[in-house]
Amino acid sequence: MVGIKDVARQAGVSVGTVSNVINRPEMVAEATRDRVHAAIERLGYVRSESARQLRAGRSRIISLLVLDMANPFFVDVASGAERAAREAGLGVMVCNSAQSSDEEADYLSLFAEHRVRGVLVTPADPTGRNLRNFRRHDIPYVFVDREMPEDEGCSVSVDDVEGGALAGRHLLAQGHRALVYISGPMHLPQCQDRRKGLLSALAEENMSPGDLVHIEAERLDVAAGRDAGARLLGMSPRPTAVFCANDLLALGVLQALFAAGVSVPGDVALGGYDDIEFAAAAAVPLTSVRQPAFRMGRTAAELLIEETGEDADAHQHRRIVLQPELVVRDSTFAVAGRPGRGA
Repeated sequence: MVGIKDVARQAGVSVGTVSNVINRPEMVAEATRDRVHAAIERLGYVRSESARQLRAGRSRIISLLVLDMANPFFVDVASGAERAAREAGLGVMVCNSAQSSDEEADYLSLFAEHRVRGVLVTPADPTGRNLRNFRRHDIPYVFVDREMPEDEGCSVSVDDVEGGALAGRHLLAQGHRALVYISGPMHLPQCQDRRKGLLSALAEENMSPGDLVHIEAERLDVAAGRDAGARLLGMSPRPTAVFCANDLLALGVLQALFAAGVSVPGDVALGGYDDIEFAAAAAVPLTSVRQPAFRMGRTAAELLIEETGEDADAHQHRRIVLQPELVVRDSTFAVAGRPGRGA
Protein backbone atom coordinates (compact mmCIF):
# COMPACT_ATOMS: atom_id res chain seq x y z
CA MET A 1 0.00 0.00 0.00
CA VAL A 2 1.37 3.38 -1.03
CA GLY A 3 2.15 5.61 1.95
CA ILE A 4 2.98 9.24 2.52
CA LYS A 5 6.73 8.41 2.59
CA ASP A 6 6.47 6.98 -0.93
CA VAL A 7 4.87 10.21 -2.13
CA ALA A 8 7.57 12.30 -0.46
CA ARG A 9 10.30 10.18 -2.07
CA GLN A 10 8.66 10.41 -5.50
CA ALA A 11 8.22 14.19 -5.26
CA GLY A 12 11.65 14.80 -3.74
CA VAL A 13 10.26 16.57 -0.66
CA SER A 14 9.89 15.86 3.05
CA VAL A 15 7.00 13.95 4.61
CA GLY A 16 6.04 17.16 6.38
CA THR A 17 5.74 18.98 3.06
CA VAL A 18 3.42 16.27 1.70
CA SER A 19 1.32 16.53 4.85
CA ASN A 20 1.07 20.29 4.42
CA VAL A 21 0.04 19.94 0.77
CA ILE A 22 -2.79 17.61 1.85
CA ASN A 23 -3.94 19.44 4.97
CA ARG A 24 -2.64 23.04 4.71
CA PRO A 25 -1.92 23.68 0.99
CA GLU A 26 -1.73 27.44 1.46
CA MET A 27 1.56 26.94 3.34
CA VAL A 28 3.32 25.36 0.33
CA ALA A 29 4.61 27.04 -2.81
CA GLU A 30 2.56 26.38 -5.93
CA ALA A 31 5.37 24.61 -7.81
CA THR A 32 5.95 22.26 -4.87
CA ARG A 33 2.23 21.60 -4.54
CA ASP A 34 2.05 20.68 -8.22
CA ARG A 35 4.99 18.28 -7.84
CA VAL A 36 3.41 16.58 -4.83
CA HIS A 37 0.01 16.29 -6.54
CA ALA A 38 1.69 14.76 -9.59
CA ALA A 39 3.38 12.17 -7.35
CA ILE A 40 0.07 11.38 -5.65
CA GLU A 41 -1.54 10.91 -9.07
CA ARG A 42 1.22 8.62 -10.35
CA LEU A 43 1.31 6.46 -7.24
CA GLY A 44 -2.46 6.37 -6.61
CA TYR A 45 -1.96 7.47 -3.01
CA VAL A 46 -5.08 7.66 -0.80
CA ARG A 47 -4.65 9.09 2.67
CA SER A 48 -5.81 7.05 5.67
CA GLU A 49 -8.93 8.84 6.83
CA SER A 50 -9.29 6.54 9.85
CA ALA A 51 -5.78 7.39 11.03
CA ARG A 52 -6.46 11.10 10.58
CA GLN A 53 -9.68 10.80 12.54
CA LEU A 54 -7.99 8.93 15.36
CA ARG A 55 -5.36 11.65 15.62
CA ALA A 56 -8.04 14.32 15.63
CA GLY A 57 -10.23 12.30 18.01
CA ARG A 58 -13.22 12.95 15.76
CA SER A 59 -14.86 10.76 13.12
CA ARG A 60 -16.70 11.96 10.03
CA ILE A 61 -18.85 8.82 9.89
CA ILE A 62 -22.38 8.40 11.26
CA SER A 63 -23.72 4.85 11.54
CA LEU A 64 -27.33 3.94 10.78
CA LEU A 65 -28.55 0.59 12.11
CA VAL A 66 -32.02 -0.43 10.91
CA LEU A 67 -34.22 -3.48 11.33
CA ASP A 68 -34.50 -4.51 7.69
CA MET A 69 -32.83 -2.89 4.68
CA ALA A 70 -35.04 -5.03 2.42
CA ASN A 71 -37.92 -2.84 3.56
CA PRO A 72 -38.17 0.26 1.31
CA PHE A 73 -39.32 2.25 4.35
CA PHE A 74 -35.82 2.02 5.80
CA VAL A 75 -34.27 2.86 2.44
CA ASP A 76 -36.18 6.15 2.56
CA VAL A 77 -35.06 6.70 6.18
CA ALA A 78 -31.45 6.14 5.07
CA SER A 79 -31.84 8.58 2.18
CA GLY A 80 -33.02 11.29 4.56
CA ALA A 81 -30.15 10.65 6.97
CA GLU A 82 -27.63 10.67 4.14
CA ARG A 83 -28.90 14.00 2.82
CA ALA A 84 -28.44 15.70 6.19
CA ALA A 85 -25.03 14.09 6.69
CA ARG A 86 -23.72 15.16 3.27
CA GLU A 87 -24.78 18.73 3.91
CA ALA A 88 -22.67 18.60 7.09
CA GLY A 89 -19.68 17.08 5.30
CA LEU A 90 -20.20 13.66 6.89
CA GLY A 91 -20.73 10.12 5.61
CA VAL A 92 -23.25 7.45 6.63
CA MET A 93 -22.50 3.76 7.23
CA VAL A 94 -25.76 1.82 6.83
CA CYS A 95 -26.09 -1.58 8.54
CA ASN A 96 -28.90 -4.09 8.89
CA SER A 97 -29.66 -5.86 12.18
CA ALA A 98 -32.13 -8.17 10.37
CA GLN A 99 -34.39 -7.83 13.44
CA SER A 100 -31.78 -9.82 15.40
CA SER A 101 -30.57 -8.81 18.87
CA ASP A 102 -27.30 -10.67 18.31
CA GLU A 103 -26.55 -8.92 15.03
CA GLU A 104 -27.43 -5.59 16.61
CA ALA A 105 -24.90 -6.27 19.38
CA ASP A 106 -22.20 -7.18 16.83
CA TYR A 107 -22.74 -3.97 14.87
CA LEU A 108 -22.73 -1.80 17.98
CA SER A 109 -19.38 -3.34 18.93
CA LEU A 110 -18.08 -2.57 15.44
CA PHE A 111 -19.22 1.04 15.74
CA ALA A 112 -17.40 1.36 19.05
CA GLU A 113 -14.22 -0.13 17.57
CA HIS A 114 -14.28 2.38 14.72
CA ARG A 115 -15.16 5.24 17.05
CA VAL A 116 -17.92 6.52 14.82
CA ARG A 117 -19.21 10.03 15.41
CA GLY A 118 -22.65 8.81 16.44
CA VAL A 119 -25.32 6.21 15.76
CA LEU A 120 -28.87 6.34 14.42
CA VAL A 121 -30.62 3.17 15.50
CA THR A 122 -33.96 1.40 15.35
CA PRO A 123 -33.49 -1.03 18.26
CA ALA A 124 -33.96 -4.76 17.71
CA ASP A 125 -33.20 -5.96 21.24
CA PRO A 126 -36.43 -5.85 23.29
CA THR A 127 -34.49 -5.81 26.57
CA GLY A 128 -32.44 -2.71 25.71
CA ARG A 129 -29.32 -4.48 27.00
CA ASN A 130 -27.31 -3.90 23.82
CA LEU A 131 -27.69 -0.15 23.96
CA ARG A 132 -27.08 -0.01 27.70
CA ASN A 133 -23.75 -1.74 27.07
CA PHE A 134 -22.99 0.58 24.15
CA ARG A 135 -23.62 3.69 26.25
CA ARG A 136 -20.36 3.17 28.15
CA HIS A 137 -18.40 4.05 25.00
CA ASP A 138 -19.72 7.62 25.25
CA ILE A 139 -20.85 7.64 21.61
CA PRO A 140 -24.15 9.53 21.15
CA TYR A 141 -27.08 7.75 19.54
CA VAL A 142 -30.54 8.76 18.37
CA PHE A 143 -33.55 6.46 18.12
CA VAL A 144 -35.24 6.32 14.72
CA ASP A 145 -38.84 5.11 14.42
CA ARG A 146 -38.88 4.58 18.18
CA GLU A 147 -39.46 6.90 21.14
CA MET A 148 -36.79 7.41 23.76
CA PRO A 149 -37.20 9.18 27.11
CA GLU A 150 -35.93 12.73 26.61
CA ASP A 151 -33.53 12.53 29.55
CA GLU A 152 -31.73 9.60 27.88
CA GLY A 153 -31.29 10.96 24.36
CA CYS A 154 -33.01 12.13 21.20
CA SER A 155 -35.58 10.23 19.18
CA VAL A 156 -37.65 10.73 16.05
CA SER A 157 -40.75 8.59 15.64
CA VAL A 158 -44.27 8.56 14.27
CA ASP A 159 -47.45 8.47 16.35
CA ASP A 160 -48.18 4.81 15.65
CA VAL A 161 -51.18 4.73 17.97
CA GLU A 162 -52.80 7.41 15.83
CA GLY A 163 -51.73 5.55 12.69
CA GLY A 164 -53.48 2.39 13.84
CA ALA A 165 -56.54 4.42 14.78
CA LEU A 166 -56.65 6.03 11.31
CA ALA A 167 -56.67 2.60 9.68
CA GLY A 168 -59.26 1.24 12.11
CA ARG A 169 -61.64 4.17 11.69
CA HIS A 170 -61.41 3.85 7.92
CA LEU A 171 -62.24 0.14 7.90
CA LEU A 172 -65.08 0.60 10.38
CA ALA A 173 -66.46 3.46 8.29
CA GLN A 174 -66.65 1.03 5.37
CA GLY A 175 -69.03 -1.10 7.43
CA HIS A 176 -66.55 -3.80 8.50
CA ARG A 177 -66.97 -5.41 11.90
CA ALA A 178 -64.97 -8.64 11.44
CA LEU A 179 -61.41 -7.29 11.60
CA VAL A 180 -58.01 -8.99 11.78
CA TYR A 181 -54.72 -7.36 12.77
CA ILE A 182 -51.58 -9.01 11.37
CA SER A 183 -48.48 -7.84 13.19
CA GLY A 184 -44.82 -8.65 13.36
CA PRO A 185 -43.23 -9.74 16.66
CA MET A 186 -45.13 -8.04 19.44
CA HIS A 187 -42.00 -7.16 21.38
CA LEU A 188 -41.58 -4.37 18.80
CA PRO A 189 -43.23 -1.19 20.14
CA GLN A 190 -44.43 -0.25 16.64
CA CYS A 191 -46.53 -3.43 16.47
CA GLN A 192 -47.90 -2.82 19.96
CA ASP A 193 -48.81 0.80 19.28
CA ARG A 194 -50.54 0.11 15.96
CA ARG A 195 -52.70 -2.49 17.71
CA LYS A 196 -53.52 0.03 20.46
CA GLY A 197 -54.68 2.43 17.79
CA LEU A 198 -56.91 -0.19 16.20
CA LEU A 199 -58.43 -1.02 19.57
CA SER A 200 -59.10 2.66 20.28
CA ALA A 201 -60.99 2.91 16.96
CA LEU A 202 -63.06 -0.13 17.93
CA ALA A 203 -63.80 1.40 21.33
CA GLU A 204 -65.14 4.53 19.60
CA GLU A 205 -67.73 2.22 17.98
CA ASN A 206 -68.53 0.51 21.31
CA MET A 207 -66.73 -2.65 20.20
CA SER A 208 -64.56 -4.69 22.55
CA PRO A 209 -60.94 -5.90 22.21
CA GLY A 210 -62.36 -9.37 21.65
CA ASP A 211 -63.83 -8.16 18.35
CA LEU A 212 -60.30 -7.86 16.91
CA VAL A 213 -58.58 -11.09 15.84
CA HIS A 214 -54.79 -10.89 16.09
CA ILE A 215 -52.28 -12.90 14.04
CA GLU A 216 -48.66 -12.44 15.11
CA ALA A 217 -46.13 -13.13 12.33
CA GLU A 218 -42.53 -14.02 13.08
CA ARG A 219 -41.14 -11.26 10.88
CA LEU A 220 -42.20 -8.10 9.09
CA ASP A 221 -41.66 -9.26 5.51
CA VAL A 222 -43.56 -10.57 2.47
CA ALA A 223 -42.92 -14.25 3.24
CA ALA A 224 -44.35 -13.82 6.74
CA GLY A 225 -47.33 -12.07 5.16
CA ARG A 226 -47.97 -15.05 2.87
CA ASP A 227 -47.89 -17.39 5.88
CA ALA A 228 -50.29 -15.12 7.77
CA GLY A 229 -52.53 -15.05 4.69
CA ALA A 230 -52.67 -18.85 4.71
CA ARG A 231 -53.81 -18.75 8.35
CA LEU A 232 -56.38 -16.12 7.42
CA LEU A 233 -57.78 -18.35 4.67
CA GLY A 234 -58.32 -21.12 7.23
CA MET A 235 -60.59 -18.99 9.42
CA SER A 236 -64.32 -19.66 9.53
CA PRO A 237 -66.12 -17.37 9.28
CA ARG A 238 -63.56 -15.42 7.28
CA PRO A 239 -63.01 -11.77 8.36
CA THR A 240 -64.02 -9.03 5.95
CA ALA A 241 -61.12 -6.65 6.69
CA VAL A 242 -57.43 -7.03 7.48
CA PHE A 243 -54.95 -4.42 8.70
CA CYS A 244 -51.24 -5.28 8.59
CA ALA A 245 -48.48 -3.71 10.68
CA ASN A 246 -46.51 -2.88 7.54
CA ASP A 247 -46.89 -2.93 3.77
CA LEU A 248 -44.60 -5.93 3.23
CA LEU A 249 -46.89 -8.08 5.36
CA ALA A 250 -49.90 -6.72 3.47
CA LEU A 251 -48.32 -7.51 0.10
CA GLY A 252 -47.67 -11.07 1.26
CA VAL A 253 -51.28 -11.41 2.41
CA LEU A 254 -52.43 -10.03 -0.95
CA GLN A 255 -50.42 -12.72 -2.74
CA ALA A 256 -51.95 -15.47 -0.60
CA LEU A 257 -55.48 -14.21 -1.15
CA PHE A 258 -55.00 -13.88 -4.90
CA ALA A 259 -53.58 -17.40 -5.12
CA ALA A 260 -56.71 -18.70 -3.37
CA GLY A 261 -59.07 -16.77 -5.63
CA VAL A 262 -60.18 -14.40 -2.86
CA SER A 263 -61.07 -10.94 -4.15
CA VAL A 264 -59.56 -7.77 -2.64
CA PRO A 265 -61.55 -5.71 -1.77
CA GLY A 266 -64.61 -7.69 -2.94
CA ASP A 267 -64.22 -10.45 -0.33
CA VAL A 268 -61.63 -8.97 2.01
CA ALA A 269 -60.52 -5.34 2.46
CA LEU A 270 -56.78 -5.03 3.08
CA GLY A 271 -54.65 -2.21 4.49
CA GLY A 272 -50.98 -1.77 5.36
CA TYR A 273 -48.59 0.66 7.01
CA ASP A 274 -45.61 2.76 5.76
CA ASP A 275 -46.90 3.58 2.25
CA ILE A 276 -43.82 2.26 0.49
CA GLU A 277 -43.61 2.75 -3.28
CA PHE A 278 -44.78 -0.83 -3.93
CA ALA A 279 -48.04 -0.16 -2.07
CA ALA A 280 -49.37 2.06 -4.87
CA ALA A 281 -47.94 -0.26 -7.56
CA ALA A 282 -49.50 -3.50 -6.26
CA ALA A 283 -51.95 -5.51 -8.38
CA VAL A 284 -54.63 -3.92 -6.23
CA PRO A 285 -53.27 -0.54 -5.07
CA LEU A 286 -52.92 -0.79 -1.31
CA THR A 287 -54.48 1.50 1.26
CA SER A 288 -51.70 2.38 3.69
CA VAL A 289 -50.80 4.61 6.62
CA ARG A 290 -48.01 6.84 5.35
CA GLN A 291 -44.98 7.56 7.50
CA PRO A 292 -42.73 10.51 6.57
CA ALA A 293 -39.72 8.20 6.32
CA PHE A 294 -37.32 10.57 4.54
CA ARG A 295 -38.12 13.38 6.97
CA MET A 296 -37.67 10.97 9.89
CA GLY A 297 -34.17 9.99 8.77
CA ARG A 298 -33.15 13.56 8.01
CA THR A 299 -34.44 14.93 11.32
CA ALA A 300 -32.73 12.17 13.32
CA ALA A 301 -29.41 12.84 11.57
CA GLU A 302 -29.74 16.59 12.19
CA LEU A 303 -30.27 15.94 15.91
CA LEU A 304 -27.21 13.69 16.03
CA ILE A 305 -25.07 16.20 14.11
CA GLU A 306 -26.17 18.93 16.52
CA GLU A 307 -25.31 16.75 19.51
CA THR A 308 -21.83 15.95 18.16
CA GLY A 309 -21.02 19.35 16.63
CA GLU A 310 -19.09 22.39 17.77
CA ASP A 311 -21.98 23.56 19.97
CA ALA A 312 -22.62 20.17 21.55
CA ASP A 313 -22.61 21.70 25.05
CA ALA A 314 -25.73 23.68 24.15
CA HIS A 315 -27.55 20.62 22.81
CA GLN A 316 -30.74 19.54 24.55
CA HIS A 317 -32.26 16.12 24.00
CA ARG A 318 -35.57 16.19 22.15
CA ARG A 319 -38.24 13.61 21.42
CA ILE A 320 -39.87 14.43 18.09
CA VAL A 321 -43.11 12.66 17.16
CA LEU A 322 -44.28 13.03 13.55
CA GLN A 323 -47.86 12.52 12.42
CA PRO A 324 -49.00 9.72 10.06
CA GLU A 325 -51.42 10.10 7.15
CA LEU A 326 -53.95 7.62 5.77
CA VAL A 327 -53.71 7.08 2.00
CA VAL A 328 -56.86 5.36 0.73
CA ARG A 329 -56.60 3.22 -2.41
CA ASP A 330 -58.55 0.42 -4.12
CA SER A 331 -57.79 -2.32 -1.58
CA THR A 332 -60.32 -0.99 0.95
CA PHE A 333 -62.99 0.64 -1.19
CA ALA A 334 -66.54 -0.29 -0.18
CA VAL A 335 -68.13 -2.63 -2.74
CA ALA A 336 -71.72 -2.96 -3.92
CA GLY A 337 -73.89 -4.77 -1.39
CA ARG A 338 -71.61 -4.05 1.56
CA PRO A 339 -72.76 -1.47 4.10
CA GLY A 340 -70.55 1.57 4.44
CA ARG A 341 -70.54 5.14 5.67
CA GLY A 342 -67.82 6.62 3.47
CA ALA A 343 -64.01 6.68 3.63
